[in-house]
Amino acid sequence: MENILRDKMVETVQKSPEAKFSVGAVHVAVWKNESKEGNQFSTVSLNRVYKQGDEWKQANSLKESDIPKAILALQKAYEHISLKEQ
Repeated sequence: MENILRDKMVETVQKSPEAKFSVGAVHVAVWKNESKEGNQFSTVSLNRVYKQGDEWKQANSLKESDIPKAILALQKAYEHISLKEQ
């Protein structure tokens, strides 16, 4: 029962990113995670948003012009994670 409650708490924490960084249409989110052994670690997700008609959509692929934006957003995420660990 205790493990189930802990798993539910971890799921709740994972629903909201710890930090978000955006450069243009490229968005990066830093997620706080916990292993079954209780070790904490961070993961990073990246996506690009675009508008199709009146609807906003997300893509996991980048256009060539998005690569520098992704690099900058990922650098910001890495800086956030690195400073947090100090």
